[in-house]
Amino acid sequence: MSTTATQTPAGKAVRSRKRVLVPLAGLLIASAIAVGSGADFVANSVNSANAFTTGTLQQTNSRAGTYIFNLADLKPGDTLTGKVTITNSGSLPANIKLSENAVNGFTTKSNLTLTITAAGSATPVWSGTFGALTGAAAVDLGTFAKGEAREYTFSLTLAQAAGNDEQGKTATATYTWNSTQLAATTTNQ
Repeated sequence: MSTTATQTPAGKAVRSRKRVLVPLAGLLIASAIAVGSGADFVANSVNSANAFTTGTLQQTNSRAGTYIFNLADLKPGDTLTGKVTITNSGSLPANIKLSENAVNGFTTKSNLTLTITAAGSATPVWSGTFGALTGAAAVDLGTFAKGEAREYTFSLTLAQAAGNDEQGKTATATYTWNSTQLAATTTNQ
């Protein structure tokens, strides 16, 4: 058995290696230049502690959970008064409205009237028939600043002209004080 060795011309093997080595050497040189010439300017700054907290709408009612006025045996011409203080105890200013959910059981409903006056004012914030301070009739008490307190006097009067048909009648009411936020704003700092 004879073996014949195949001979490759010496020039071909060298040329093949050069074809692989030349591009490889080029890549290595390019990488070295890119890494070695990293003379970039760099600067940075930091804004830390960026935060916000939402505000609160809260109110304190000096008579919360109980009545403002309550009297049995009312007779024609009698007036019953009660006072309540509403305080904006939240962290935001608030618009406050007052509404009434009432049942007026009198034969002539207008025989029973209600007047609500803010302390220090001679002009009532509301005056009318007991039980009529509902829905659209709700009274807008305006804007209460954070921590602001206002006292209101409720005066209930049975008309002097109320007749015998009003004997034994009853009326009841629940008063609701609604706080709402002011319009949204944009703050630039």
